[in-house]
Amino acid sequence: MAEAHSLENPRLQHHFRNADQQFSSSKLGMWLFLFTEIMFFGGLFVAYIVYRAWNPELFTMAASQLDTVLGAVNTVVLIGSSLTIALAIRAAQTDKQKQIVNYLLMTILLAGVFLVIKYFEYMHKFDLGIFPGAYYTFEGIDHPKANVFFSIYYMMTGLHGLHVVIGIGLMIWLVVRAKMGDYSSKWYTPVEMTGLYWHLVDIIWIFLFPLMYLIE
Repeated sequence: MAEAHSLENPRLQHHFRNADQQFSSSKLGMWLFLFTEIMFFGGLFVAYIVYRAWNPELFTMAASQLDTVLGAVNTVVLIGSSLTIALAIRAAQTDKQKQIVNYLLMTILLAGVFLVIKYFEYMHKFDLGIFPGAYYTFEGIDHPKANVFFSIYYMMTGLHGLHVVIGIGLMIWLVVRAKMGDYSSKWYTPVEMTGLYWHLVDIIWIFLFPLMYLIE
């Protein structure tokens, strides 16, 4: 029975009745994982809200040291990458093998652009002495707790950047598999699951950008 089950669809695991059930279970598992990610970043957002309520003037002054233009560019870049990953999923659903690879590569490129911009942002701040915690030496902000804002900034944007790196790794793996012809309208679960993860990465930044860069 298990052998016949496998021959019917090589991608179908023996403990699922059919491909639809397997796909639904995979999607449910991914949503549960994304929920834990939302809870994780939610805790950081709560910490941000609390510290901002305690030090509103500090957050306004500190945000002036962030480059709003670069932050806005990165926002556009990530929104564009969400479009390209969605197009990669659509290409898989319509058996367009070459387009799967092309759209995934475009998404990887945009993710790389995001990281490069963030690298230059970080390096500029490091040159000024804007480090997290006790390493903060910048004298351009007249506030005794100036390092608090930037500690939160580095924690939240750094963890987000780590998620971007993980997403790039997943998409490189997808490209390799796609070039081998693994994905089609019959089975594209990894592409869609990675797409869901990437959309979350995009959404988190859409919240981070105004909270960090557009404080008034």
